Amino acid sequence: MQSAPSAPLLRIGTRGSPLALAQAHETRARIASFYSLDPDEIEIEVIRTSGDRIQDRPLSEAGGKGLFTKEIEEALIAGRIDLAVHSSKDMPTALPEGLELSAFLPREDVRDAFLSPVAGALRDLPQGAVLGTSSLRRRAMALRIRPDLQPVEFRGNVETRLKKLADGVAHATLLALAGLKRLGLEAHATSIIEPDDFLPACGQGAVAIETRIGDERTSGLVARINHEPTQIALRAERAFLTRLDGSCRTPIGGLATIEGGVVTFRGMVLSPDGRQSESVQLEGPVADAERLGFEAAGELIGRGGTAFFRADA
Repeated sequence: MQSAPSAPLLRIGTRGSPLALAQAHETRARIASFYSLDPDEIEIEVIRTSGDRIQDRPLSEAGGKGLFTKEIEEALIAGRIDLAVHSSKDMPTALPEGLELSAFLPREDVRDAFLSPVAGALRDLPQGAVLGTSSLRRRAMALRIRPDLQPVEFRGNVETRLKKLADGVAHATLLALAGLKRLGLEAHATSIIEPDDFLPACGQGAVAIETRIGDERTSGLVARINHEPTQIALRAERAFLTRLDGSCRTPIGGLATIEGGVVTFRGMVLSPDGRQSESVQLEGPVADAERLGFEAAGELIGRGGTAFFRADA
């Protein structure tokens, strides 16, 4: 008589896109390596989210970035999984009651990549070129540099967007370089846009691990693979978003960097058409990272509010 298969040591919940799975497998590999475990002892459960199902309209019209986390968090709360792995930039600033972000993997490259078969850089696109992007931030920042561009909605995973570009749906698109690198597709990037020209989304390039508050076993396990510099940077960036009430309806960029015990935070808010923008830069000790993000947002608010930055205003 065969014995029943043993229960997995941990159950990881994730979206089913190739990028999400790559992030979940990286998390599993890091846990397994640190504790000298067989990776097969850690189960990966694919959970389809509302954001994956909705492909016919912009997420800003459907409910915002929480659409990529809702069903996974419901499974976490119900105990069907032990931890959730997310792209940090997809995480709402307010988490469901009972959940917390307990660890972050080392951050990948934060920059955006420019992809085009007709131009080597964003500034070199033909007059009136079509730019495919589903990101209000990328759209606003691109229009800030090239107001003549014609943005079109570009939904789908990385591979889907690459196919749309190859099929001529747009002359160019913009993608997170981190995602391309995690998928081994960085060769598709025509050029890389530096943060000085194009601030990334808050959390871009970082992978967040979410657990239940009070589940000390799981939070203790993942704490050992936490990358503290990434966690500190995300404290500043998420505080910035929180005070600005950032969502998919608001073009916002933010980036915290750490060097020599000092955090430098840069933030920007834009009007959806890119014609108006305000930016801020603050520095302080790593212990004050969260305060820096909060104060940076307050400085922008103090300049007269942010009403004109709202796409739905």
